[in-house]
Amino acid sequence: MAERRATADRDAVAMVIEAWARERPELDTAPLEVLARLHRSFLRYSTRLTTSIERHGLSVAGFDVLTALRRSGAPYRLTAGQLADSGLVSSAGVTLRIDRLEKDGLIVRERDAEDRRVVYSRLTDEGLAKVDEVFAEHLDNERRMLGEMSPAECRQLARLLRKLEHSIIASDGDLPG
Repeated sequence: MAERRATADRDAVAMVIEAWARERPELDTAPLEVLARLHRSFLRYSTRLTTSIERHGLSVAGFDVLTALRRSGAPYRLTAGQLADSGLVSSAGVTLRIDRLEKDGLIVRERDAEDRRVVYSRLTDEGLAKVDEVFAEHLDNERRMLGEMSPAECRQLARLLRKLEHSIIASDGDLPG
């Protein structure tokens, strides 16, 4: 009985670490405790995020464009370059995302009145309503995913993840070239 319970308490990461300890005991597998768990958590998060957003007829990439426009404030418009710089939207494929959202009636393109070379993407009324609905649901979904953590644990994890991101960025200089 105790052996069965011990097996149930071990997750996939623990089993991987145990296997490496058996096969290569000289290796320090401590990074797996954090990064393998982070990776597995991200995969689960990503699946839930994608499922929730696609239920509304959007792609995650399109949702990122809509949320960037919404966060920009009235009149909810940005250039393609500004969208790429917004943090969550990569410059690769911004035009394709804009094309799709425009086709779906969620955004329109508008030329700048003073400089006709500048083109803005702006949320339509339908796009504004859609992003407000989907983003509220997105936050509810994320709250459910964090439901087994206390607010203090969430704050602590957020601080640690920020520190982890800085650590990963700082390690870029150590990459073999």
